[in-house]
Amino acid sequence: MALVKDRTATKNRSKNLVNPLLKKQNAARLRQIESQLKAVDEMIMTLVSNDQTLKARYNVLVSIPGLSQITAFALLIEMPELGELDEKTAAALSGLAPMNRQSGRWTGRAFIRGGRAIVRQALYMPALVAIRFNHDMKDKYESLCKAGKPPKVAITAVMRKLIILANVLLRDNRKWTIKQS
Repeated sequence: MALVKDRTATKNRSKNLVNPLLKKQNAARLRQIESQLKAVDEMIMTLVSNDQTLKARYNVLVSIPGLSQITAFALLIEMPELGELDEKTAAALSGLAPMNRQSGRWTGRAFIRGGRAIVRQALYMPALVAIRFNHDMKDKYESLCKAGKPPKVAITAVMRKLIILANVLLRDNRKWTIKQS
């Protein structure tokens, strides 16, 4: 995660550099970060390939439309108990369960909090991809938007559906398939 943030900072820094020496050093640093990221990804993939249980779990996760290799790695590392949880626990552990805000008779709006921030962050982009390419997720997103929910709330609901789907598929040890009509 630190390398990804460092890569982003280095890319952003390159846009403002004018001194040729600083540009050259920044480009070298960017190549170094890319090399380190590649080495980390290769090491994780080697570990996954050498462990049959991890390999099976990885294959289930990447079968879900929108979940990439990086997201699968994040879920395998940050939520190893995924597949052994009930829906509410999986959503709460990932920080995607709505929490009611209330005190006495006063009731505020529900919001998400707690959980594992890295999992929540890892599911954001896959949710956007799922909204575009998965009809069930797209229907959920559109129905929430039509009901007056803000787009970010609808995206969060799709993220929650993704983590619940991953939990169910891992529990049943089966890959995602297109629903036949």
